[in-house]
Amino acid sequence: MKNFNGNALFLDRSDINTDEIIPAKYLTEITKEALAPFLLEDLKLKGFDPSKNLEGISVIITRENFGCGSSREHAPWALEVNGINLVIAENFARIFKQNMFNCGMMAVELPSDTIDDLFAGFAGTGAVVSTDFEQGTFTFSHGELKKTVPFIVSDFNRDLVLAGGWVEYADKKY
Repeated sequence: MKNFNGNALFLDRSDINTDEIIPAKYLTEITKEALAPFLLEDLKLKGFDPSKNLEGISVIITRENFGCGSSREHAPWALEVNGINLVIAENFARIFKQNMFNCGMMAVELPSDTIDDLFAGFAGTGAVVSTDFEQGTFTFSHGELKKTVPFIVSDFNRDLVLAGGWVEYADKKY
C-alpha cells in the first residue's frame, strides 16, 4: 500500500483539468518518471509556482471537478512519480478518480463545507495530513491545531488501494 500521509498543498480552484495536471505535449514520454518535472506546469493559480510549491508535497486538497478533461492515466502517474498519492476534493471527474484508484492511489471526496473548513483552517500553513485507512479518517495538523475528518472509500476501491493498484489486484484475484 502506498503512503497517504505528508505535507499538504491547497489548490483553491475548481475544474483543474488533466492538461493542467500534465500538459499533453509530454504524453509521448515512455516512462512515468519522465513526467515528473512537468507536474502542474500549466496550472494558472495566483501565487502558485510548481517549481517551488510542489517540493515535499504528498497530498493535494482542492475544490470541485478535479481531473476533468481528457481521460488519461498520465495525470495520476505524474502525481504518483512526484510522491503525491492522495488528492482530496469536493468531487472528481469520474475517469480520473477511477484511474487514481487503479494506480493504488486515492481520490477522496469530502463535502464542500468540510473542504471550506480545511481551507479556512489549514491552507498556507504548512499543514500535514495523516491518514488512518482502517478507521477511514484524515487528521490535518499544524502546530497545536488539529482536525480529524472521516472519509469513505468503496469496498472495491479499498481493495485496489490495499493491493497497490489494479494490476496487483488482478494478479491476486485471477
